[in-house]
Amino acid sequence: MLTRRHFVTGAIAAGALLRAGDAFAKASQPSTAVNFEIPPHACDCHTHYYGDPQKFPLSPEHVNTPEGTLPEEMLALHRALHMERVVIVTPSAYGADNSSTLYGMKAHGNARGIAVVNDKTPDTDFDSMYRAGVRGARIISGVSGPTDPASARPIYEGAMKRFKNHKWMIELYTNLAVTSAIKDLVHASAVPTVFDHFGGVQAELGLKQPGFADLLELIRSGSAYVKISGAYRSSNKGPDYPDVAPFAKAFIEANPDRVLWGSDWPHPDSTPYPNRKPSDIMPLYPIDDGRLLNQLPVWAPDPAIRKKILVDNPARLYGF
Repeated sequence: MLTRRHFVTGAIAAGALLRAGDAFAKASQPSTAVNFEIPPHACDCHTHYYGDPQKFPLSPEHVNTPEGTLPEEMLALHRALHMERVVIVTPSAYGADNSSTLYGMKAHGNARGIAVVNDKTPDTDFDSMYRAGVRGARIISGVSGPTDPASARPIYEGAMKRFKNHKWMIELYTNLAVTSAIKDLVHASAVPTVFDHFGGVQAELGLKQPGFADLLELIRSGSAYVKISGAYRSSNKGPDYPDVAPFAKAFIEANPDRVLWGSDWPHPDSTPYPNRKPSDIMPLYPIDDGRLLNQLPVWAPDPAIRKKILVDNPARLYGF
């Protein structure tokens, strides 16, 4: 079995230089048991797989060097959470190389994927990835942007035109200013749009923050989906993040058929800290995914609504 020592050796060989004392930390596993019934066929709609850097080298433009993970760790996570299905999203560190995601999907065995593509990605790759279980691409990422609404609009327009020929959806991790700027395009899009990580809300700014009403309108109309995932990206009030609860409840009240749940495992800290170099190992947040999942009944007390979020909505959207 691949060990973390192999990962470290591979990182050095791949040019991801480690500083003295650096090592690959163990990816988090739930320390809190799930305290409610998880329905059969539940899906974690947002994870990442960071493979052996000798086999899956990082993009030359990467801004962070991720910790390595093992397929066994992802399987252990989902056994603990009682999740049968998973959606693996290609992280920005790989650019438009989706090999690590495809490997992670195959290793899991009951997975769908969200890729990253660019103008050089041939149509044949779209088709072959679809056959492998990929159902869309993340066109904007919080790490690599863009955050400027004027720059984001043509990116979305290009994706909606190209993706409709391949039955692919669009995923974005962006800010509310971008969401407001592309709202008309999302309404008109022939392909589904998914907003990651609470749509980029900042919990401390409350429900009246600019752009949240536009995001809520997209969810209410059925024009978009939102993942109530990565609560720690919207709030610093861990471990239960009570200030994101009003947002989760607002999404669910607006349209429970357009809400998804995701862990965001293995929780990379991609914050652009001062003096952090691209070659520095990006640490993992020590998130307790069991405790985080236990917030779902707080946000959605009705078991029928939770089944929509965990089973029905991802099955319909990702084609399980």
